[in-house]
Amino acid sequence: MSIVINLDVMMAKKKIGLTELAKEVDITMANLSILKNNKARAVRFTTLNAICRVLDCQPGDILEYVPDEEGIKISEEGI
Repeated sequence: MSIVINLDVMMAKKKIGLTELAKEVDITMANLSILKNNKARAVRFTTLNAICRVLDCQPGDILEYVPDEEGIKISEEGI
């Protein structure tokens, strides 16, 4: 996947645990864990907004674009 979720990094920086963040964001621990472990296929803007509010960060602190290796091979072959 090209989008990497760095929620665990931001949680560590802000010294907040999964249980506390889930409570503050009003999301289940299971869903937050899916997000934290990079297993999510989507995230609602309302959820992202709440996470950023609680962690006092920007969406770019949590979401990162990393090109797929497969995509790089295709573009190299096309050159």
